[in-house]
Amino acid sequence: MDLKQQHISEESIAQGIYKETLIEEGFFILKFQNETDDSQLFMREMSANYIQFHFCAKGSGSFSFNNGSYRLPIKEDTSLLLYNPQRELPIEVSVAAHSWVVSVLLPIKKFHSLFSSEANYISFLSDENKDRKYYKDALISPSMSIVLNQLINFNLHPSIKPLYFKGKAYELLSLYFNRAENVDVEQCPFLVDEDNVAKIKKAKQIIIANMAEPPTLQELADEIQLSLNKLKEGFKQVYGDPVFTFLFDYKMEVARQLLASGSHNVNEVGLKVGYSTSSHFIAAFKKKFGTTPKKFVMGLSK
Repeated sequence: MDLKQQHISEESIAQGIYKETLIEEGFFILKFQNETDDSQLFMREMSANYIQFHFCAKGSGSFSFNNGSYRLPIKEDTSLLLYNPQRELPIEVSVAAHSWVVSVLLPIKKFHSLFSSEANYISFLSDENKDRKYYKDALISPSMSIVLNQLINFNLHPSIKPLYFKGKAYELLSLYFNRAENVDVEQCPFLVDEDNVAKIKKAKQIIIANMAEPPTLQELADEIQLSLNKLKEGFKQVYGDPVFTFLFDYKMEVARQLLASGSHNVNEVGLKVGYSTSSHFIAAFKKKFGTTPKKFVMGLSK
């Protein structure tokens, strides 16, 4: 194995902030969950033949290179792709307090084999670019957020973990590259205004915090101080879905994880995600996952 793990502090290990899962030979998922009140620093050696995907699911972090002379920040709901065949890019990441970062690491040969018949679809895999360094930051889509939360809040039997993580790793990479061409900022001036984007992110936080009794769109628009139309258009531009479509997907994922934990019954889960009657919750869950909550729970014990 050409990856060597280094932890900066014993405190980080003691609090279980860092977890690593081997998907298959040379293919890893790293999870950094810093629930402390201080930033935590992690270092890990990386050989030059690896491609790195980093996803910030919550909070923020910062990657350092060249002994701290160069930094790349990573914010909530954003990702970083790093690849440099000319030199090693050891991971040195500072994870802010109460922040979550998920990393997917795999050899470029392994990655290339996934797209061998369509290499030109991924610009940096083309013959012209394959020996060049490649850095890219991008927004995390709602679908990717769901997968990241599934990886972070994994709650199934330990024996299933390797298979489950393997499936989720491939799903995450598929979603990462199944995105529209970069938005033309001249056609979408909303995304250029950082204040607008910050308000939309605040809107997302508000509806998640109040998912059982969310505000109306007009109440939400008033709270973040955007017009109703800008809220609707901006939310879809930033997160890919209308506000309540995003919230529905989020609520169903929370419900799925609560059911999988075994700590709540169907009625309790329905109430937690905002359904006053179990029949409405069961119908919503079946619409999303194609099965009832009861059958979903029964399937976990098989």
